Amino acid sequence: MNHEPHIHPRQAGAPMTGRSITRRGLIRGTGTAALGLGGAALLGCGEDDEPGATATSTSTATGGTATAEGTSTVGAGPKQGGTYRTRITNDPASLDPYATASFTTKEFSGHVYSRLFKIDAQPNANPYNQGLLPDLAESAESEDGQHWTVVLRPDVHYHDIAPVSGRTVTAEDVIYSWDRLKAPESVNAVNVEDIVSAEAVDDRTLNFTTVAPTAIFMEKLADANNLWVVPVESQDYQITTTAIGTGPWMLGNYQVGSRVEYVRNPNYYETDTPYMDSITRNIIPEYANGRAQFEAGNLDAIGVTADDVLDMYGNNPDWQWVGVVSGGLHYAFFAPPEMDPDAPWRDERFRIAISMGLNRADLMELAYNLKAMEDAGLDPSSAWNNVVSVTLGKWWLDPQSEAQGPSAANFEYNPEEAMRLISAMGAEGATMKWQYAGQQYGATFDRVAEAAGQMMSELGLTIQTEVQDYNAIYFPQTRAGNFHGLAQGVTPGYPEVSGFVDRFFSSGTSNATKVNDERINDLRAQQATELDEAARVEQIHEIQRINAEHMYYIPFPTGAGTGFTAYQGPVRGIRTTRGYGSATEEVAHYWLDV
Repeated sequence: MNHEPHIHPRQAGAPMTGRSITRRGLIRGTGTAALGLGGAALLGCGEDDEPGATATSTSTATGGTATAEGTSTVGAGPKQGGTYRTRITNDPASLDPYATASFTTKEFSGHVYSRLFKIDAQPNANPYNQGLLPDLAESAESEDGQHWTVVLRPDVHYHDIAPVSGRTVTAEDVIYSWDRLKAPESVNAVNVEDIVSAEAVDDRTLNFTTVAPTAIFMEKLADANNLWVVPVESQDYQITTTAIGTGPWMLGNYQVGSRVEYVRNPNYYETDTPYMDSITRNIIPEYANGRAQFEAGNLDAIGVTADDVLDMYGNNPDWQWVGVVSGGLHYAFFAPPEMDPDAPWRDERFRIAISMGLNRADLMELAYNLKAMEDAGLDPSSAWNNVVSVTLGKWWLDPQSEAQGPSAANFEYNPEEAMRLISAMGAEGATMKWQYAGQQYGATFDRVAEAAGQMMSELGLTIQTEVQDYNAIYFPQTRAGNFHGLAQGVTPGYPEVSGFVDRFFSSGTSNATKVNDERINDLRAQQATELDEAARVEQIHEIQRINAEHMYYIPFPTGAGTGFTAYQGPVRGIRTTRGYGSATEEVAHYWLDV
């Protein structure tokens, strides 16, 4: 190696910035300000995915030298114009934000549609320490934390596309969208089951009621997994092919299997953004091809695998590097009882054995090249995720800590004990299907999934690996719990901790293993309405302990290491967010210094 990179993660904990949201009475905050860790989030789909989609910057380097100032202060200021070019790995699963829980659809929605609130992403700031900003909403007020009044902005218009033709957004649109979110067939309804009613008072005013006083009402409405406001007219046109929203971008030319193009919304309510004229999301499944396109100058950003960081860093003095820790987490999940009623994993000893058979330290090294990074002077994260992401700070329970309790042993690499447990239940040589979506979550994810399958084989099990197409098989079948065996999945980078406990333990389809633990159910209900933060933290920690006692879901350590994104020199205004609101909260503020 002929260069000496020096990238040092910036410390998190920057103060909140931006406009406040009006509140009265008992609820003075959203629970966001207390969140944080010295790392944060790149999309929970792997560091090879579209950069900037869900990220918290921990380091920013320009011109081959680390800088705490970041990249947004270069030049005289934001310039208008230009096209931002990046890579995505697949087509959106649907253009309808309520048709699927796929992250590809959520990312698409972030360009075209708006929410009531959004994350206050700022340059050089950890978004897990950031508050919220109004989006379609102008204000939210509550006297008791249970009954909320939301007032819409008066100046937000839909894209000027028939049949909506640029009309003003109304409360009726919000209620129509809310009804779609809460519909029985909605895959995301479980995320907002604690918000029990919504009604329009007039064209600009809405009333919401939660099951009990809550400090996270606005977080739920800012979460890009949940409420995207679509026009009522969308029931009269094909929303799966026509996208009309209020977001900063309008859908331009979409060529299936090739690229998705967006153009600047000239009537966006924030009149100074977006700065760029357009975005081109090139569909490039192969990581190596994406890297080659970036190095040739045909892409403006690329998520770089750990193996390639040291090779690429220093090759071009204009490239900018941002190091992040994943906001999502990788995990293994078992087929539910109705699919495999007599499978060995109905016995928790088998599930614990699988966890003990995973050498998490080796998987982290494989994924993030930790030793080489450290030898080169970088400071990569080596923490492990639990069933809550490491990025959520105090809410995350370190599985290697004393606080994890006796179940910490279930995270340790102990193949001898794992084989003893398998033998004790008479499951030696058991055949098990091991499946995951290939090329969707990035090269690192695929490599770790392959290595994990090998580790399971070394326990004496017969592992049948199946690499599945994401849109055709994995998402509609495996991810929905319609499968046999064991699968590897990825969570989104949920912006609020309830997203993780809902994902794994709700009664919805996201709970693919169909876990139904009475203690977890009680704690999950309690934490949703707990106003005392310390008490809620302990409830969330106890959920993580109980899961580890039984290993209903097996957390992988990957997703908790530092990944790097490279940007071309002209890209300015780089910032990162939490959740799937990248196109609004990040990219709308990017500009090209050309």
